Formats: sequence, structure tokens, C-alpha cells
Amino acid sequence: MTRATRTTGTAGAGWAAFAAAAPGLAKTVEERFAAHRHHVLATLRKDGSPRTSGLEVRIVHGELWLGMMPDSLKARDLLRDARFALQANPGDGTGMGGSGDVRIAGRAHEVTDPAVHGAYREEVEAPEGPFHLFRTELTEVVRTYVEDDTYLVVEAWRPGEPVRSVKRT
Repeated sequence: MTRATRTTGTAGAGWAAFAAAAPGLAKTVEERFAAHRHHVLATLRKDGSPRTSGLEVRIVHGELWLGMMPDSLKARDLLRDARFALQANPGDGTGMGGSGDVRIAGRAHEVTDPAVHGAYREEVEAPEGPFHLFRTELTEVVRTYVEDDTYLVVEAWRPGEPVRSVKRT
């Protein structure tokens, strides 16, 4: 049985809907998450303060999945309040050249169906044992990068809107 989660704010979209609406941005974001194994997840504690945790991220069969150890604090946070922010690993820290920095905001919904857990486990070759599995609903995807060593470019996507791009000098 899935525990109730609080949802607020903008309607979200799954990864496949994001990829269909913004294929170029989705490809870049997926490549950034694939470049490193561990990323940073931000959740909300019971008192409303932020918690950051390391996390592996998988995009499988048109969905962005978050898998976690049983009863981990980040899983408890998401079961209580589904909102999250996810930051791709910045790499070696030599700047934002290339594909830049990517962040995702949304809501995470626990999936408890044993068949889905089994398919996920098989796809990502996860070890045996219990785990929390969350399917994500995206409310915002942002990429920030430097163009021509001159401009800071911010690309942002929200469900139902085109990608917006802002350049700053």
C-alpha cells in the first residue's frame, strides 16, 4: 500500500512527456545524469527544512526513477511530502562549459507494485532486497551553461510551456 503524499503547485509531467515536448533539452539532461552515477536530491524534512542526499538516478522506459534504501530519511521525506529537487553531479568542477548544469524539480510518487519493482530491478541490475521506488512527475527542468565564454544561458521547461531561453552577459 502506498502512503499518502501531499501534492501542491503546478501539474507535472512524466519524463516521456518532457522528452516529447523538449527533445533537445531532454537529451542533454539525460546525458548529464548518465555521465555520473551519483547526484544530489533535495527533499523536505518534517519541519519543512531542506535535506540533501546522494542518489542514483535512472531513466528507464520513459520514466525518471528514484530508488532508495528502505526507511531512508529521504524516502520518509518523500512519503510525507512528494516535492523534490534533483541536481546533476557537476563533475570535476572545472566550470559550466559543455553541457552545463542541470536541475529538475517535481514530485515523487512511490510505486509498490511487485511487478514494477521486479522489472526495475532487472533493468538496472539492482541487488536483491527491499527498496523504495519512486516514479517522478516533473514540474520544471533547468539547464544553465556558458556560451562562447561570454553568455550565461538559462534554458527552462515547465509542463505545457515551450522551452524558454535567457542569455545574460
